[in-house]
Amino acid sequence: MNRKDVMDLFNKRPRIGALSTVNQKGEVNVAVFGSPQMIDENTVVMGIGPNRSFANLQENPNAVFIVVEPGETVMDWKGARVYLEALAIEKGGGFYDQIKDNIAKAAGKAAGDMIHAAIRFKITEVRPIVDMGT
Repeated sequence: MNRKDVMDLFNKRPRIGALSTVNQKGEVNVAVFGSPQMIDENTVVMGIGPNRSFANLQENPNAVFIVVEPGETVMDWKGARVYLEALAIEKGGGFYDQIKDNIAKAAGKAAGDMIHAAIRFKITEVRPIVDMGT
């Protein structure tokens, strides 16, 4: 997939996507998130609260974010599966403050106040939403 096209879809507003994570025991979690932003063709950043996804990422840095744009039929839907590896999880400092402020501006002070950490991910792979290959 062309990462520039994925970035346009990923950052489109309004949109909601789902982040899948797994802990060290192999227990899977999926949660809806609106904050992730693809800031370039190789990087995703997001704010996160003190939730199960956050706990999982501290144990296992690998995750997948799925973003979907509905079409007339399921086969017309656009979307991508963006495979991620957490490189930095920060609970304070400039990057954290920037993410928290951006979320507060976009979704309100209450949403910004819920942010517990800022995460920077490396994109390891991008796949289409519907992929008949392996």
